[in-house]
This record gives sequence, C-alpha cells and structure tokens, in this order.
Amino acid sequence: MTSPPLPRPVTTPSPAAARNGRPGLPRVTELLLSAFAGHRGAGLPLGSLTLIAGPSGSGKTSALRAYEALARLGGGAELGEAFPEPGACVPERARADAQARRGFRIGCTADGPEGPVRLEVAVQAEPELRIVGERLTADGQVLLETALRDPRRRAVQAAWHTAGATPVTRAPLPDDRLGTALLPLRVAGKTPGQRKVLAAAEQMVVALRSVFPCDPRPERMREPVPTGSGRLLGGCDNLADVLWRTRSECGRRHALLVDAVRSGCAGPVADLLAEPYAAGLVRAVLDRGDGTRTELRRLGDGELRYTALALVLLTGPGVLETDVPGEVPAALQTLTVLADGLDRALDPGQRTQLLRLAARMCERGHIRLVGAVSDASWAAEVTGVTVVHLNRD
Repeated sequence: MTSPPLPRPVTTPSPAAARNGRPGLPRVTELLLSAFAGHRGAGLPLGSLTLIAGPSGSGKTSALRAYEALARLGGGAELGEAFPEPGACVPERARADAQARRGFRIGCTADGPEGPVRLEVAVQAEPELRIVGERLTADGQVLLETALRDPRRRAVQAAWHTAGATPVTRAPLPDDRLGTALLPLRVAGKTPGQRKVLAAAEQMVVALRSVFPCDPRPERMREPVPTGSGRLLGGCDNLADVLWRTRSECGRRHALLVDAVRSGCAGPVADLLAEPYAAGLVRAVLDRGDGTRTELRRLGDGELRYTALALVLLTGPGVLETDVPGEVPAALQTLTVLADGLDRALDPGQRTQLLRLAARMCERGHIRLVGAVSDASWAAEVTGVTVVHLNRD
C-alpha cells in the first residue's frame, strides 16, 4: 500500500548514465497502480536501476507482479496468462457493483522517440476475467480508447485516432488481450493520425516486452542438471547448463562474472565452470586455483543467489529465458530484470558489490533492473540508483 505522492528518487543518475543508457530507446519510466492489490492511486517512478523499498506487506511484490503482467500483455499474451490469480489483484475492500463485478486498474508510462506515452487498463476480475477499458494517450491526446458496451459479448468497442476524412475509427477488439498490442495489426498507417497511433503503440509494446522476472532459488541450484537450451530460467535452477554454454561463447563476460564471484564468495576463486557429472548431466563448480574444485552445492544460500544474480546482470536476452521481440533490431531492445527480494540472504558486502555491478551494467544500457528490497539505506553509497519508498499505510 502506498501514500501518494511517492517521494522522488533519492539519487539522480549521472550524466554518463543518461548518455550511455541510450535515453532515446523505448523504456518504462513509471508504473501506475490506480487500484491494484494493496495499492491505490500510486505512481512509481522507474529509472535504469530502481529499488522498490519497504517493509513486509507494503506491496513491493505486487508492484513487480503488475509490471510483469503488463509485459506479458504487451507481448500479446491472453489476460488469463498475465493474471493467473486475478482475485488477488482486486483491492481487498473494493465493493462489487449491482452486477457483482469487481476489478482493478493498472498502467504505465513509456518514454522514447515519441515522448511520454501513457497506458491505462481497467480489468474486471469477477465474475469473469476481461478487459473492460483501455486508454493510450500521448501529448494530452487520446490515441486509443476502449470500453465494454455489451457484457454479453466477448469484445470491447475500440476507437482510435485517425485524423483523416474520418477523425476516429471504431471497431470491436477482443476483451482478453491488450488493444495497444493489437493496433499494429489493425491500423493501416495511411494518415498522419494513424501513423501517430502506430508509433505510440509500438513504443509502448517495445518498452514493455523483454522482461525477465528473476528470483534465484538456491535449493534448486545445488543439483546437477541436464544439458538443454543454455537459457537461464527465472529461478536459476539450470545455472550449470548456462555456464556450460556461456563460458566458451563469451570469454570477456565470463571473465567479468568470475571477477564478480571472486568478490562475493568465500575463499579463492580462479574460475567458475560446469563439468560433466553423469550421462547428460552437468554440475557447476568453483575452481580454487590450487587443484581444488568446490561444487556449488557446498555454497551458502547467499553465495548462490549472489552468483546467479551476477550471471543475470552480465548476460542478456540471448541467454535469459525471456520474450525477445524478434521484429525489433537488437540495438533498439532493452531488457528489464525484475528481481523480488534482491537482497535476500545477501550479506552487506555482497549486496553492495551486486548493486555496483548492476549500476555499471545499467549505465551502459545493457539492462534495466527493478529490484525489491526491505531497506535501501545501504544503496546510498552507489550512484545512479532510483529508490521508491513504500509503506503499509
């Protein structure tokens, strides 16, 4: 739960961050939680590196879930995929209307070449899941607006800006998908107004896609794993398989990973690698440099989470199991990592080293990171961090 207005970032990104962060690329700069779970009327500013801080029950996890759901919808997912438990998204004290309907409202602002573009979505969760309203705006102008006119039909009535002989085009759209993501398939782009709608919609979709929710699970990282695609899962269960692939494919980034692990793990570290264990299986080990190899199963939870998160920060869409918009050139893509409990099980030295690594990667435009932490006072020593404070009120 939040108390708007939220405080602005406690630190300001450096000029180098603005330059190297490729500010012209589409990116989400604000998460809107108008009525979602414990949030009401909240606007969360998002920078290249953002920490959402607050005590247990303040809504950190639900904020990340809202962002992930918007990303799924932006990628074309159906509403049920984005919200597998829609009832949990409805504000607890929200009253049902005369038709026993309850729902929630979320959205975001995406900045980029078209300037700030704002998306707002109203979702009915009960008695059945459906989108009942959507609005896409830019420069104070409504470019797309949808509304549920007939509850008996599984469609919403949509109207989008045309600015030709007909100022507005109207047509039905499905009530289980984001209309903004469907516009490139429905708008011809023949008039200046249509081209403006397309540009805004595409900016929003590109900004939302390529999201990687990450929460390393040490208990799943200790066992040998079968070789597979070499793409890291959100729980980092298959870290050994990813190391088996990446150590030979990208020596420079692997060397950076070893340097990071050396700073966060006890004892000497000469290398981090995967080795064959049994038929079709590999295991991850630390090479101590003196002939000793330590299996990762011997490491503590903090060391394992630190290692996994460092690997995430130093890789990219080609290694992480995420939706990459193939029609968008790699130079125009920005990967956003969502990390719940970013500091969980980490000691003070590990969390500071990890945040410094994140700051370097985000400054280069390699990734964007939104992490949830219980307390962010320790982040003050790292520059370029946006901190959003939540509370239980």
